[in-house]
Amino acid sequence: MSRPKLELTTSREQTAELQRLIAAPATPQKLVRRAQIVLLAAAARDNDEIASELKTSRVTVGLWRQRFLDFGLAGLQEAPRPGRPSTSDPAKVRRVLTEVVQPPKHAKRWSCRTMARHSGLSKATVQRLWRANELKPHLTRTFKLSNDPLFETKFWDVIGLYLNPPTQAVVLCCDEKSQCQALERSQPGLPLKQGDIRTRTHDYYRHGTVTLFAALNYLNGKIIAERAARHRHQEWLGFLKRIEAEVPEGVAVHLILDNYATHKHPRVRAWLAKRPRFHLHFTPTSASWMNLVERFFRDLSEDVVLPGSFASVQELADAIAAYLAERNLKPKRYEWRADGKAILEKIQRAREALARQLVVSKDC
Repeated sequence: MSRPKLELTTSREQTAELQRLIAAPATPQKLVRRAQIVLLAAAARDNDEIASELKTSRVTVGLWRQRFLDFGLAGLQEAPRPGRPSTSDPAKVRRVLTEVVQPPKHAKRWSCRTMARHSGLSKATVQRLWRANELKPHLTRTFKLSNDPLFETKFWDVIGLYLNPPTQAVVLCCDEKSQCQALERSQPGLPLKQGDIRTRTHDYYRHGTVTLFAALNYLNGKIIAERAARHRHQEWLGFLKRIEAEVPEGVAVHLILDNYATHKHPRVRAWLAKRPRFHLHFTPTSASWMNLVERFFRDLSEDVVLPGSFASVQELADAIAAYLAERNLKPKRYEWRADGKAILEKIQRAREALARQLVVSKDC
């Protein structure tokens, strides 16, 4: 005969928390099982019944019943386990963690091996210390902060078009993708097949470049595009005439552009002055990420330009034209959803961090 069990009861708050743990999709399954054991025990179920229902052992049920009685909800978490004490020299550990931000002489960063030789610890120990402290000297994140004095004004001008497009108008995100290279791989690669990845040679032959002018319709995702050999103001003016021909008369045209000199050429401005339905909205300098046509250019590069092998410029141009024709049959719209205020706050924090770093650099 088993010994009598202590009565297990849960408060309303404890019951609610146990039910939340069971229902939450991110809760580890071992914690879900422990919460189920406690709730069934609180319902006056016997250990054998609980073990049978949850397909576990009676010993496991008794363990977590007792842990809850002793420590409450905290008892369901893992108890700290004893381990072998660290044998690493504290001074060496401190060197690994503090000097990681000070590159070695004649180098720009530490590697695990160079730091191991420098500190006298093993490579595995250095890796473990860096991982535990989230130190990643091998990674670099690029950034660029705009110094445009009218940044916020231009920012809200462009974002306003995305968030509240004007009626009886089209919003076109325009830019040119220059220097699209027609690269031909030196040898044919193996095709993709089950169990093997696609291959291609690292070397190639250059057959010239092509420039693509593109205008992304923000409202429906369609692309107006035109190929050109160069990207001077003459080609840009020709593309504007193409836009004028494709947009119905009486419809205002709002163009989102970067600050490339071609877009502001005197001849271009003179042509636009005679067409008041064209409205230009320039992104801040160093803020091309605000122009959604750049998102399309990335798709074009990844889908056509980079993975392809082209024996001539014409072959590349034909591939781009075929891609555009198919895409315009089922256009994909890129929709701006980011909160403008949150973006400006993030940029302000980055500027403050950069200013602090400049002060530290001058002091050094």
